[in-house]
Amino acid sequence: MHNPLISVIIPSYNCGKYLVEAIESVLSQDYPRIELIVIDDGSTDDSQQLLRAYVDRLTYKSQPNAGIAAARNAGFKLATADFVAFLDADDIFTPGRLRLQMSMFERAPGA
Repeated sequence: MHNPLISVIIPSYNCGKYLVEAIESVLSQDYPRIELIVIDDGSTDDSQQLLRAYVDRLTYKSQPNAGIAAARNAGFKLATADFVAFLDADDIFTPGRLRLQMSMFERAPGA
């Protein structure tokens, strides 16, 4: 299983202040196969406008505000990968995170 696809799901509610940094932290990963999914959970800030710059680099869905669990579940339904990673919109992935996690999984597939 070499470089399987990873779906990264970012649920977001009024996190425009942080959203671009979260997205960039995923897109700048050195892991080669990432599907990025952002679920906007009814934001009233500038989140939707900020996402326009990334329209060709991620999957985006907007829904009425239903809470973070509902947003995560909506992202999971859109995911096509065998592996899923969640990232809150006000957080970032450190460089190399996905590569490191997958290399550990390949060494210990029963984990």
